[in-house]
Amino acid sequence: MPEAPKVWVFFYGSYINRDVLAELDFVPGDVEVASLAGFDLRIRPLANLVRSEEHTVFGINTRATHAELERFYRHAEHVLGDVYLPEAVLTRTREDLVRPALAYVSPNRSDEPADPAYVARIAGPAREYGFPSWYLDRIESFLP
Repeated sequence: MPEAPKVWVFFYGSYINRDVLAELDFVPGDVEVASLAGFDLRIRPLANLVRSEEHTVFGINTRATHAELERFYRHAEHVLGDVYLPEAVLTRTREDLVRPALAYVSPNRSDEPADPAYVARIAGPAREYGFPSWYLDRIESFLP
């Protein structure tokens, strides 16, 4: 049976963390540090994208099958308690390549504070990937 096709996906929250992905039995192959203009990051209590012409979000691009993505976001719904829906976006890699990808965005908006452990699961890998210091400050601004 042929291998299922993979699509590019932009992860910006806890899925940038390889340990979190390992918990979901996923080892990313190709990984590109990327940015997504036109959105801002919110962590209330989970990471989410909010449209904003003044901001840029950093994350990673990787490839996954549709079945894997369905499994990840079913986990987000049933374990984390939030629904995320796919949206087509254009990311920009460090090599200045424009990469079409799927980003998953929750239509739910909350003002609940983030769990410090959850923020740390994002901030640690963000440092390792070399995200800009101003963006690291943005992530940590959600600590209660």
